[in-house]
Amino acid sequence: MKPYLPSPSVPAEDPSSLPATVLIVDDLPENLEVLGELLQPLYRVRGAQSGARALSVARSSPVPDLILLDVMMPGMDGYAVFDALRADPLTRDIPVIFVTALDGVEAEERGLELGAVDYITKPIRPGIVLARVHNQLELKRARDRLRDQNVFLEAEIARRMSENLLIQDVSIRALARLAEIRDLETGNHVRRTQAYVAVLARRLATNPCHEAALTPERIDLIVKSAPLHDIGKVGIPDHILLKAGKLSADEWTVMKSHSRLGSEAIRHAEEDTERPLPFLAYAKEIALYHHERWDGSGYPEGLVAETIPLSARLMALADVFDALVSRRVYKAAVPLETARDMICAESASHFDPAVVEAFQAEFGRFAEIATRYQDEGNE
Repeated sequence: MKPYLPSPSVPAEDPSSLPATVLIVDDLPENLEVLGELLQPLYRVRGAQSGARALSVARSSPVPDLILLDVMMPGMDGYAVFDALRADPLTRDIPVIFVTALDGVEAEERGLELGAVDYITKPIRPGIVLARVHNQLELKRARDRLRDQNVFLEAEIARRMSENLLIQDVSIRALARLAEIRDLETGNHVRRTQAYVAVLARRLATNPCHEAALTPERIDLIVKSAPLHDIGKVGIPDHILLKAGKLSADEWTVMKSHSRLGSEAIRHAEEDTERPLPFLAYAKEIALYHHERWDGSGYPEGLVAETIPLSARLMALADVFDALVSRRVYKAAVPLETARDMICAESASHFDPAVVEAFQAEFGRFAEIATRYQDEGNE
């Protein structure tokens, strides 16, 4: 059997323009010759006279588009070859037509049950062989096109989802900056506190008491929403928000209203969406409750202990730590170790003891984040 050579007019470097490749497996050279001469005018034909050789050829380039496999061969028979083809990821999807002299229903049923796409009996009838080979190659082309389209669609969906998530993250940060930009000294506060919340949540998730509430998906949502914790500050007048000295009682009352203002703004935005966005639920509770205290002395509702949403308990520690280690016009930055001790001293009063434990365990990460994203003037 002569090897198939593509026409010079067909560019060899373009696989899509080449004829389909058919591998014929038969231990008798005369059978290979007959099938080869029949198929060569239409297809690129390769041959193998043993099961072992067939597997080697099937795994080499070009990988066959179709295999005509003789059942009765010495040593490794067609069924064993078929099993080996299916066990190899490179060859398991190649359609196989069994070719055999066994003219019986049971033999045909066995081949089809194994997963062969068709069954041809010897002596072969050229018209039937050509028709069945053509049909199976057309089916394979259709499956390949569908697979390629699915791969493209999956990649396109992934790309668009990635773009949407990026747009979402940028929008969140832009909104957070609306509050941050009015307080010129907060600098990288949003970036740092978001990173602190991520560290705390992932550490706390290793605790069996919190692993159900802090799945990877929920952690992502909490971290995504963390930058919106102070969005309500856009509603605080400049003379209060930017005051360098101590606030009066009335001014402090106005300042504390930023938690409700932020939560209400997010709630109104949520009402305008076509469907609920889970991260907005966390954004609302973080904005509203991140100034609550474990002992009930916080605001706006004086919630106690675990009645405070976990997301807000995480944010509370992250927010206070960052305020301690950051310079303000009315105070100097506290050293990292001093801030650590101050946080730990507030366990079970200001902060959730479990969150403080996570903070202690991850203090090195906190120090790293504070240093990496420090504000100018804090060096």
